[in-house]
Amino acid sequence: MKFTDGYWLLRDGVEACYPADAYQITAASDSLTVHAPVRRIERRGDLTTGPVVTVRCTSPMPEVIAVEITHFEGVLARGPQLALRRAAADGVEVSVDDEAAVLTSGSLAVRFSRGDTWRMDFLAGGRVLTGSGAGGMAVIQADGRPYVREQLDLGVGHQVYGLGERFGPLVRNGQTVDIWNADGGTSTEQAYKNVPFFLTDAGYGVFVHHSGKVSFEVGSEAVARTQFSVAGQSLRYFLIHGPTPKEILRRYTALTGRPARLPAWSYGLWLSTSFTTSYDEDTVSSFIDGMAQRNLPLSVFHFDCFWMREFHWCDFTWDPRTFPDPPGMLARLKARGLRICLWINPYIAQQSALFAEGRDHGYLLRRPNGDVWQWDRWQPGLAVVDFTNPAARAWFAAKLDALLDMGVDCFKTDFGERIPLDVVYHDGSDPERMHNHYAYLYNQVVFDLLETRRGRGEAVLFARAATAGTQCFPVHWSGDCEATFDGMAQSLRGGLSLGLSGFGYWSHDIGGFIGRPEAAVFKRWIAFGLLSSHSRLHGGWSYRVPWAFDEESVDVLRAFTRLKMTLMPYLARVAEEAHTDGLPMMRPMMLEFPDDPACAHLDTQYMLGDSLLVAPVFTADGDVRYYVPEGRWTSLLTGTTVTGPRWVGERHGFDSLPVLVRPGSVIPVGAVDDRPDYDYAAGVVLRVYPSPGAKHVITRIVTPQGEPAAVFTVDRHEGLTRVTASRPVPEWSVLLVGEPAPASVRGAVPEDVTDGVLLRSLPGELTMEARQ
Repeated sequence: MKFTDGYWLLRDGVEACYPADAYQITAASDSLTVHAPVRRIERRGDLTTGPVVTVRCTSPMPEVIAVEITHFEGVLARGPQLALRRAAADGVEVSVDDEAAVLTSGSLAVRFSRGDTWRMDFLAGGRVLTGSGAGGMAVIQADGRPYVREQLDLGVGHQVYGLGERFGPLVRNGQTVDIWNADGGTSTEQAYKNVPFFLTDAGYGVFVHHSGKVSFEVGSEAVARTQFSVAGQSLRYFLIHGPTPKEILRRYTALTGRPARLPAWSYGLWLSTSFTTSYDEDTVSSFIDGMAQRNLPLSVFHFDCFWMREFHWCDFTWDPRTFPDPPGMLARLKARGLRICLWINPYIAQQSALFAEGRDHGYLLRRPNGDVWQWDRWQPGLAVVDFTNPAARAWFAAKLDALLDMGVDCFKTDFGERIPLDVVYHDGSDPERMHNHYAYLYNQVVFDLLETRRGRGEAVLFARAATAGTQCFPVHWSGDCEATFDGMAQSLRGGLSLGLSGFGYWSHDIGGFIGRPEAAVFKRWIAFGLLSSHSRLHGGWSYRVPWAFDEESVDVLRAFTRLKMTLMPYLARVAEEAHTDGLPMMRPMMLEFPDDPACAHLDTQYMLGDSLLVAPVFTADGDVRYYVPEGRWTSLLTGTTVTGPRWVGERHGFDSLPVLVRPGSVIPVGAVDDRPDYDYAAGVVLRVYPSPGAKHVITRIVTPQGEPAAVFTVDRHEGLTRVTASRPVPEWSVLLVGEPAPASVRGAVPEDVTDGVLLRSLPGELTMEARQ
């Protein structure tokens, strides 16, 4: 929210007070509290008027400092509020002298100046990261409503990222962002997934611990500051030190929760009926038969809205007119090796049999006068499930549990953004604070059920709405994008922004949702979609089977689906990093190359894990321009090389796009190309890519369950290449990419290939050497 009218004035109806003096300081062993009057205390009479701003600093974990700014402390605390995973750090130090008061956690410190000018700085290793100076921190009255505002210095050339899944430019500088979930598609400033967390390339990130609306002015109201404000009498935020963007994400997700480990089968291709299309079992079978006849690997089949009857969403009952035998149908599909996903949402239409049940038992949101809250958007007379009611949570979960008994494997948890404010919650939650947090509770109920029934590591959602903490319940997809190249680019920007907000996995509708894509758009989107964390063919009003476009679409889908399956030994390791470290599988270039200024604004390409650069093609003719960081990079598809740093312009057919391997990488390629869940170590080929500086490279292979399977070490010294396995692995091989045939080989038989030399290990042998 903007409060000022230029530099000198406040807007009409706004009154602001700013801390002026760290007048009184209370130091404890683990906290520092500053009582700051809004005017300098020159005489005793100055003590009789307020306000006084209280600033309390603590630390939940090393390298993270919490700052709570409070005006009136008598306001009742109303939930919800995201529960944090860390409570208090060890080794916090507090010191106070005549010049400053300082709280230190690890190498991070917050320092309050005791001079004539108000100043609060955050330092790491003695270097100032950012700070709040005179006129920054404030308690405000705007149109009769109280607010608390903070402004942190934004250094020259420093960039801000994150704040959820946003579809505009990746860098937030110059933008105004309201953290408020909305069902607005991917082509506006609204977002389905709003997260009050940003990170910078200046060594720190900020998480505002507030479930309701948070307004951010990123170098916009005050162009040299990042501003954030909330309505009410207090504001709490966490300053998170890196220094690298990866370390900031690790610490943020350690505080708010990390993504769950996902089942290996979820990384395969998902095929949907699409949104409002007409379908029955024969239609579904024709899609699956068509995929099999064309040798298109398929892992999951998704039933969208009309598995239920019209006007009955959601009653969780199959439409008997089109699906007379759901258990039999599901058994037939599962006999073909498929997993099953069903579309659901948290709304109960008036015509649903569950409406009266929910109304009579108090499971639905009510207006202050006791009426059930209803409206006619989406479904006539729909009501909203009250997930703050434990009985309603159990009731909703029981309906899904019956579907799991029937053979369903997972759910697409659609909607959850348009949550009303004129309601009363069962637990007394503040409706404004619950608006965003509702998505957390909704997805938590479904995910917890799946984990209970399927076990940890086997639960997966396809969710749209989210907020802080909802990253724990993956996967999330981008929502309603236009079936155009613009829509494709918007989706990518949203996914990269979400990854910088703590979400490890992300997907999108291949081909776009709104409208029917041209064949060129569909084929380009296929390549992008299969080089994403999760891959789903889905649309709005038309089917997305590839033969509905042209035969080349079939070929393109086959090639990239099989490519992704062979990359599973690599992708599984990257996915494990999402689970253990909170790092996204699809990474903005700046996350891997924070010291390369050319990467700061890039949002039309990304790193898939730490080793693969992917540049989707956003044109029908195949023209693409992308940036290559320093070193000699190698095309995964063709073996050709390009040396950076520089910009590259190329033209690609529909069966190709730039996928470059980072210098010095070892990419494990699996022996299976028709399913994502297999023994990743058996028959693996380690593709070793040269780099002058890569002398010792370790690549880990995990099982489909995320457990360690093998560790391969590649050592290069004075022309000698040695590859060692940590345990016996049958029939593993090494491909020295782009290198001449070795002069001698021990424990392997060399085989010429198009882009290098293949060295095949002998069964059970642990060490292999090849002298160059």
